[in-house]
Amino acid sequence: MILVFDVGNTELTIGLFSEAELRGHWRVMTDVARTPDEFGVLLRSLLAGRGFSPDVVESVAIGSVVPRVTGPLAEACKAYFDVGQPLIVDARAPLPITLEVDEPMTVGADRLINTLAASRLFNRDAIVVDLGTATTFDCITADGVFLGGAIAPGVATASETLTRRTSKLPATELTIPSRAIGTRTEECIRAGVIFGAVDAIDGMVARIKREWPRRTEPMVIATGGLAETLATLCKSIDRVEPYLTLQGLQIAHEMLRGSPNS
Repeated sequence: MILVFDVGNTELTIGLFSEAELRGHWRVMTDVARTPDEFGVLLRSLLAGRGFSPDVVESVAIGSVVPRVTGPLAEACKAYFDVGQPLIVDARAPLPITLEVDEPMTVGADRLINTLAASRLFNRDAIVVDLGTATTFDCITADGVFLGGAIAPGVATASETLTRRTSKLPATELTIPSRAIGTRTEECIRAGVIFGAVDAIDGMVARIKREWPRRTEPMVIATGGLAETLATLCKSIDRVEPYLTLQGLQIAHEMLRGSPNS
């Protein structure tokens, strides 16, 4: 089996694959500093908690936008799973993607991995909307040309900044509001943050489609922690794939290293 890691700014998402089947997945916080030994103990306990022996892990792939986590995590995998050097998937990896951007090496690993998965799974031009710490809009053609995209503050990030920078606005759970006109402060915040994000997503997607360089209209795929919540409100989203980044890591591993059983 392959153990894959999507290291984001807020969460570290972990997936265990048997071929292309996601057999298990976990989320832990990224902002906790951990040594390789702490990572090793944590990972082995997470696997054991779902009934998996550490011995099932035959290879590891890591996609990370947090360099301070990448090193200790890779060391832990080598020491605690005996898998050799983990595959690091970033802009230097020889993926079948053409980066038609001004600074290819600055494209985040998550953006590359998401668009790789979209182009390979659906064989269509696609816009991937990743709703994480940032909200990213990434554009890929069916034949693997990465066109670029847009980056905006994430929904939770915007909400936290709003309440942190204003003395009288309370921290508020981001649930879907029943209406746009709130009558309590918490309702007003939810309406502004959630409906504002939904309209921003639909608006950005419409702008991107107007600039699309091909006649074929791209499909819009949402992923990330808030994808399932916001997709019910967005008119522009065609499909929700909550584990798209994990799937992309599995695809990248198979392309670059092959199946561990082969």
